[in-house]
Amino acid sequence: MLIPYLFFNLPLCLGENYFYCNLFIKNIFPLQYDYCVPINLYEMNTLNLNQIILRPWSISDLEQLVEYANNPKISNNLTNAFPHPYLEEHGRRFIEFATKDDPIHIFAIDLNGKAIGGIGVHPQSDIFCYNAELGYWIAEPYWGQGIATLAIQQIVEFAFKAFDINRLFARPFGSNLASQKVLEKTGFILEGRFEKTFFKNGQFEDELIYAIRRK
Repeated sequence: MLIPYLFFNLPLCLGENYFYCNLFIKNIFPLQYDYCVPINLYEMNTLNLNQIILRPWSISDLEQLVEYANNPKISNNLTNAFPHPYLEEHGRRFIEFATKDDPIHIFAIDLNGKAIGGIGVHPQSDIFCYNAELGYWIAEPYWGQGIATLAIQQIVEFAFKAFDINRLFARPFGSNLASQKVLEKTGFILEGRFEKTFFKNGQFEDELIYAIRRK
C-alpha cells in the first residue's frame, strides 16, 4: 500500500516530471480531516511547463525560502501570518506546517530544482466546506514571466480533482493589480469588492473576491 505524501503530505513526486497521488479514504486507509470535504481517489501530473513543477516543500528548500520570502514586496500583499523580516525560524516552522497534513495541499513552485515561490489550496470547514481558498506568492526575480499563471492553472486542476469542492476562491488586495490580472487570466471571476476591510501596514485595503467554480 502506498502512503500518500502530498503538498505537505499527499503527492509522491516521481523524478522531476510527475506527481502520482493515491488517497486512501474510509475503509481503505482511514484519515481524519478538519474539514468536511471528502477526498477523491485520483491520478494527475504535476505542473511541468517551462521546467516548472509543483512539489511538496522540503527542509532542503529552507535557504532558498528565507532568501526569497524575506522581501517586504511579498509580505505587503499577504496576511500577517507571512512575517517580515522572514527569518530561518519562520521558514522551518512553515515547512513543518506545510508538510504535516495528509493530504498535502501546499506546494513549492519549483523552477529547475529551485523553490521560487509557494502555492496552496486551503479547504474550508463547516457551512463553507464545499469551498477552498487559493493562496500563492512568487519570488520577485521571477515576476512578470508567466510563472504564476502556469502554477494557478495546475493548482486549479489539482483542487477540483483532489477535493469535492464546488468553488475555489482568492482574496487579493485592491492594490494588487498584478494578482488580479493573473486570476482573471486563469478563469477566475470577480465576485465582489469590499471597501477597506483589510488592514495592513497601518492602512486599510479593499478586499476583492475572485472565484472559479467546478464546471
